[in-house]
Amino acid sequence: MTINAVKTHRELLADRTPGHGMPGGLFGRQDIFETDVDVFFTKHWILVGVTSDVPEPGDVSTIDIGKSSILLVRDDDEHVQAFRNVCRHRGARLKQAGKSTVGMLVCPYHQWSYDLDGSLKHAAHMGQDFDPKCKSLIPVHTRVIGTHVFVCLGDEPPEDILYLDQVMTQRFAQYDIVHSKIAHESEIIENGNWKLVIENNRECYHCAATHPELTASFLPEDFGFCTDGLGEDSLQALAEYHRRNADTKTNWEREGYICDAVEHLGEDAVTQFRSQRLAIAGNGESQTLDTRVACTRLFGELTRRDLGDVHLWTHNSWTHVMSDHAVVSYIIPLAPDKTLVRTKWLVHADAVEGVDYQVDKLTEVWAATNLQDANLVGITHSGTQDPAYTPGPFSAFTETYVDQFSRWYAARLAAHGV
Repeated sequence: MTINAVKTHRELLADRTPGHGMPGGLFGRQDIFETDVDVFFTKHWILVGVTSDVPEPGDVSTIDIGKSSILLVRDDDEHVQAFRNVCRHRGARLKQAGKSTVGMLVCPYHQWSYDLDGSLKHAAHMGQDFDPKCKSLIPVHTRVIGTHVFVCLGDEPPEDILYLDQVMTQRFAQYDIVHSKIAHESEIIENGNWKLVIENNRECYHCAATHPELTASFLPEDFGFCTDGLGEDSLQALAEYHRRNADTKTNWEREGYICDAVEHLGEDAVTQFRSQRLAIAGNGESQTLDTRVACTRLFGELTRRDLGDVHLWTHNSWTHVMSDHAVVSYIIPLAPDKTLVRTKWLVHADAVEGVDYQVDKLTEVWAATNLQDANLVGITHSGTQDPAYTPGPFSAFTETYVDQFSRWYAARLAAHGV
């Protein structure tokens, strides 16, 4: 009987043919999954929510990430902070996953009680020599950019979060997106590895055949297009698309709206991200089936509806900001073949449901798209675990960002000694 040697994480990375998909072992193995969580969801900055998850002082949002758990807390000074969800006494969880409102954070085991700034305020039966100042909750590195809450669970958070902050603060400020609320949120557990979820999000090769709701407003040509075999009519339509995009961008820039693509995605990037203002098809207003705004109360003091889609990618999230609403999604890996996708639809903080917006219209595009993507990720994960699977080539036209993600993934593991 022949026993095949189990390849290391690095050996599997080295097996990837340039320009091709990753070997199936990188998606299915428990040991590789655990290393991924340690490197990409502990030592890197990740998106874990929005400020409107904790809109008022005393509001708490608890997020579990692998073996770790964090508390997002709005303190009495209106600041959003994050702490490890670990009592400083004997380690009990202070809160279960989800949202709540508290006056203080009280451990359910022995009732050690913490203020909203993390300081220990009450610990019975500890004697006069006990110093509560040494037992505050453990803080988590936190950075709020617009309404996005990023955390790093590692001891030394990557410094290039400053570049993401510099780029996106300007773009979000044009919408006053921090003055928003959650109109709807959803959770989907996709039956696939977290890398497949991100790969799927990084290309629109699949969009025309699988996303009828999304392609009513989204222009997949923005992310690569092959003209081979196109007829004269199709080539003329593509030329018209390029002209429209150029004219729209000129018009936006004339009014001071930031448009250019910023890509911090290379193998030397740590906190990778991409942002650009994209044109919307049809009526050009929003990602809805009729391409008109879903919320008549626009963000901030905006009066113009046709401001396109300001998108943001990170290695665990994607965001689309329109004049009337924003869609923010982020992922948390649960197992080699399970990934939690959380999506939040944001509107102006003063918008009124049933008056300014209807939830069904607000969510119709991305609720459908998320379910479709979950199916695509599930069938792909299953196929990569088949003994017959051999990674195929990426399209040089429509999957360049997937190839880039594969290279970045390998580079970041190498940087951490894997």
